[in-house]
Parts: sequence; structure tokens; C-alpha cells
Amino acid sequence: MDSGNFMLQSNTINEKMGTGYLTVQCRTGDNALPVIAHVIIRRTDGMILYETDTYADGNTGHFPLAAPDKEYTLTPNYTKPAYATYDVDVSAEGYVTEHIHEVEIVDTQTAILPVTMFPLADEPNPVTENTIVIPPIGILINAPYRKVDPPDSRSLSEMVIPDYITVHLGIPTNTAARNVRVNFVDYVKNVTSSEIYSTWPQNSLIANIHAITTFALNRIFTEWYRSRGFNFDITNSTSYDQSYRDGGVIFENVSQIVDGIFNVYARRFGFANPFFTQFCNGSTVTCPGLSQWGTVTLANQGLNPLEILRYYYPNDLELVTSQNITGITESYPGYALSLGSQGESVQRMQNFLNRIRVNFPLIPVISNPNGVFGPDTQEAVRTFQRTFNLTPDGVIGRNTWYKITFIYVGVTKLAELDSEGIRFTIGQNPPNVVLSQGSRGEAVLELQFILNSIAPYYPTIPPVIQDSVFGFDVKNAVIEFQKTFNLTPDGIVGPGTWNKLYAVYRGIDENVPVPPQEEPDISNAPPYPGTPLRVGSTGLNVRLMQTYLNTIGFIYPNIPYLTVDGIFGEATRRAVVAFQQQFLLTPDGIIGPLTWNKIIEQYLLAIGETSVSLEYPGTPLRLGSTGSYVRLMQQFLSDLRAPYPSLPAITVDGIFGPNTQAAVIGFQRLFGLTPDGIIGPVTWNAIVAQRNALLEE
Repeated sequence: MDSGNFMLQSNTINEKMGTGYLTVQCRTGDNALPVIAHVIIRRTDGMILYETDTYADGNTGHFPLAAPDKEYTLTPNYTKPAYATYDVDVSAEGYVTEHIHEVEIVDTQTAILPVTMFPLADEPNPVTENTIVIPPIGILINAPYRKVDPPDSRSLSEMVIPDYITVHLGIPTNTAARNVRVNFVDYVKNVTSSEIYSTWPQNSLIANIHAITTFALNRIFTEWYRSRGFNFDITNSTSYDQSYRDGGVIFENVSQIVDGIFNVYARRFGFANPFFTQFCNGSTVTCPGLSQWGTVTLANQGLNPLEILRYYYPNDLELVTSQNITGITESYPGYALSLGSQGESVQRMQNFLNRIRVNFPLIPVISNPNGVFGPDTQEAVRTFQRTFNLTPDGVIGRNTWYKITFIYVGVTKLAELDSEGIRFTIGQNPPNVVLSQGSRGEAVLELQFILNSIAPYYPTIPPVIQDSVFGFDVKNAVIEFQKTFNLTPDGIVGPGTWNKLYAVYRGIDENVPVPPQEEPDISNAPPYPGTPLRVGSTGLNVRLMQTYLNTIGFIYPNIPYLTVDGIFGEATRRAVVAFQQQFLLTPDGIIGPLTWNKIIEQYLLAIGETSVSLEYPGTPLRLGSTGSYVRLMQQFLSDLRAPYPSLPAITVDGIFGPNTQAAVIGFQRLFGLTPDGIIGPVTWNAIVAQRNALLEE
């Protein structure tokens, strides 16, 4: 193999050489769809070093490449780039070809190059190629760092870890610069890989990641830019914020660390807001904050990450973990799931993995997702971890839990867009109407649908609310669309913008094969009644949905338990909203056709289509028992209170306490069984039979 090129040829003379590694990752749709692409890795003089195709998961193998010795990345007075650079070409049928220059390789490190693949537009002369030049890492930049102090008077009421952050690719006042909407976890990985060397000691890396995360959260929490009329959260200018390199590499060790601590931030005792963690490189630039190079020295002296942060910031600084993460329906349970684990958390991960494998078919199917962590679940977890750059230990710890959840959200969002497309038909020609802020009606709804269908594939375009009203959010999305496709960014949808919207939408439809979700057969289930169920509706259909929601709540306890009375009141609306949020539907509290079918689908899964069996579990349930089967029996006994009000009311919590025992005894007496308060096989089957009879009424 040729020794490759350094970033600056003059830097290579008499320098020691090492070896780094590169893997290319080709995905589209919020990381939800892998793309099988052809990849060429070249020296900067054009010589081809490797030529390969990605696997079915969108990843290439790891390719060794020459780079300066690691020791240069650990020396503050070495001001040259301590890495080599290479060029990468990525092409796939139906997608824009990407030419990426200055991809850095660091000795001993694995660089992951995430390549977003854009579908070709359906138009006579579509853009077929795109070029990205990755700038040098931030620690080499001598610009003054982050001089702007944050405001103290304006802040959000609650600290929330966002699922996405909008980054302005330029200084704040550069209106021509694009905005990109980036997954927050990927943003932190990119900034860390763009600011410092991944070869630094572990505690130095963690301290810098905490500072980077906290800085970004401070910008969001204080609404620093949005309160001043900007439509972004942060810039990528190191004079104001921190370095985000659009299209830049992420180093594997950085990725693994960030996956575990992306929701940890620094604040002072007694304060809710994230601390303003100003920092600079500490060699060519100094500032009243953290020295990036200084963290290396402190880590080598044995200081832990919090001690390093307190060295530069106030001594009352603390690290806080937030479980309030936008877009995440289930927080990490607080303990790792591994071979032999059982319960609802295991079952949830099994169902998530089975759904993810539809898009990533290398993940083996979990044939019986029954809440028991067996060898098939372990192998599915390992394959998932290998696919998404996690340690392949087959254990669902914090890092893997959140990664599975994030990917599940991405793949199901695409599935829901596809479902919405079934009911919203795009015509052959765009509407003959000009839309602008203040417009209303069916054409606006079509515009909103197209924007939301495009947004997952183009990180510059934010999603919008589909409400038939052309508000500020729609105008902003239109402007970002126009910037992305080199149209006049006026926020007005005239003929030119309509034609481009249609061309891009049709290009996605033609070039991106969204895999169908494997769903249970609902052909024999009750059909949608034809009119939506909402607050004020009554009757058998409402009763049916209440019953189904109660059963689904056995698996998803965030869905509140309902009294099955056939009356669609506020409690039912709240349960419907919780269900819609759980399954990424529009949370309007109305049971239309999509929500109706999704409720039926999840009900069938819950009663045994692929998930929960109604067969006797093999051991009696009695006072002191806990878990999924207890919760199921509590749910069924609660449902039976409608026709048998003499049964005691119980809480559906999965804990077999005195109240549950009293309800079991009451049931046994009603149906002539031995009133011992124990759910053995006879009582189990009787409860299931009576509850099924209730559904058939």
C-alpha cells in the first residue's frame, strides 16, 4: 500500500509514520435506511488505494491508511496537522454521487465517514454530483474562541435533551449560509471529532465531551440565537460557538463514549441551566475557560473528568444526567439487559430490534419476542452493535438502549410517512397556486406533506406541522428547501419551487425502496367505522378501542388505564394521545384510520400474534408475584369490572398485592372456583375466557 498523503505535503518530511483506519457508512433517511454503494478511496493526488462496495447495512470494512505517528497528536507545540488526508468517492444507482475531500486519518484510530445519500430528483437535468471539502480540526484554528457571553434573563422552563439541533454553517449574520438539522448525539460526536484529537486520554476526552455537550445545551436552554430572531440553535463558527464540520468524520472511540454520556451536562449547584462552558485550544489561543490541551496534562496527572472541569470552571460545578430526551418514549431502565434477563424492558427491545431489522436485514429475527433475553436476542443485539459502531458484547447497556431507541424512531418515522402517502395522493402536476405565509387550505396541506416527506433525506429541511396553515415554520422550511436547491430563498411557493418540490419528492419515491413493515394480519379485525372517533363519540366502537388500549397498556405502561364504558371522554383522549406518541403518530387524540389500524395491530401483537402469549405461564401467580403476567391478569380483572361491578377495583401495576388477591378471590367466587386468591391454570384460563367473552359482546 502506498504511504498516502498528509494534509500538507511539507509536513511529511522526516516524520514518523503510523497506521489509521477508515470505514465508510452510507445511509439515508435519518440513519434509517442503509444504501449499498460503490466506494473509492484515493490519495489526494488521485491514486486509487481501495475500491469496494458497502455491505447490506451500508458499511464498508475497515481499511488501513498511512498517517503521522500518534505521538504528534499528543504534543501541544506541534502545530501542524497530525493526521493524513484522503479523498473518498461514493456512488449508488438513483443517488447523487458524493466526492469528499480531506478526510482525516489518525494513527491507531478508526475514522467513520458518515455519508448521507441524496436521491436523484425526477427532472430532465438533475444534480448528479456533490463535492464536500472537510476543513481542518478546530484545535488547529487560531481564531478567537467563543467571545459572546450568554444571556441570563431568558431560558426554557425545563432542561430537555433535544433529539435534533439546528446548526448554522457560518457566522450568525451570514444569511446565505445553510442550516442543517442534526441528530443531537451525532452533533456531539462530530464536534468532538472536529475540535480535538481522538487519541487523547480517556478522561480528557470525556471532560471535553461534557464541555461540548453543555455548551450546546446552554445555547438551546437560553435560546441565545432564537430569542434574537435567528432560526437556528447554534453556529459552526469557532469565533462564536464550536466546530461542526458538515460531512466530517467521527472517530469510533469518540462515538462509543458519546453514546453513553450524551445526556450528561454540567451545571452549578442550585442552578437549572447548563453552565456556559467556554473553551479554547490552550496553546495558540487562551481564554477564561477550559484549555483543550490542558485537559491532556490533567488527565495524565490522574484527574477524573469532573475534577478536570472544576480546575477550569467553578468548584461547585456538578454533572447531571437528564432522562428527559425529546423523541424518546422509554428511558433506560437503569440496569443492563443481558442473557437471562426478563420483563417488559426486554420485550420492548426485542420488538424494536425486530422492526429495525426490516430496514437492516443483517440483524437476525427474534422469533419469539416474549420478554426473555435468550441467545437469539443476544445475537440480534450483537449484530445491531456491529452495525452501529458499538462494542459488540450482546448486552443492552445505556449506550445500546438509546441507540436502539433512536434508530427505531427513525425507521418508524419513515414507515409512517409512507402510510400517510397512501391517504394523500400527489397529482401529476403541482397545484396552480402561489402560496406564502398566511395561506390556508388543501394546497398548503399538500405542501406540508411533501416537505415532511423530503425532510428525513435532507438535513437542511426541518419538518413542519400538517395543519393546512402556512405559518412561520412552513416559511422557514420552504426557505431552507430553496437554499438547498439553489432557488431564490424568499419563502414563497411559486411555479419554480412547486416544480422542484415535485421533482425531489418523486425522486425519493422512485429511487428509495422503503421496505414494508412486517405487520400482523388485521384483515379479519373490525374495519374502521368510516368516521373518526373523538371526544363526544359513544358506542361499541369506542368501547372496543378502550378495551384494546387497555390491553396494549400491558406492554406500554405510559398508556393510562381506561374505564371501558363506550364514552369517549377526556381520559380516553389522553390514552389515545399517549398511544399516538408511543407509535409516532400525530398526537391529536383522534382515532382516524391510521390510529385505528395501529391500535388493532398492536392489540394483536399484545394478545399473541408475535409478542405476549395468553397461555398459562407455568407457575402460579400469588401474593408477592410481580411482572408482565401479573399486570396482564390485573388488566383483565379490571376489564371484567364493567359487567361484574362487585369485583374490587385494583391498580394495574404488575405487583400482586392484597388488592389483587381480593379481586382474584372475588372472581373465583363468582365463577365457582376455589377462592384461594391464587391464579393457577384453572383460574388463569377462566379469567382469559371471561375476558374474551366480554370482547365478543
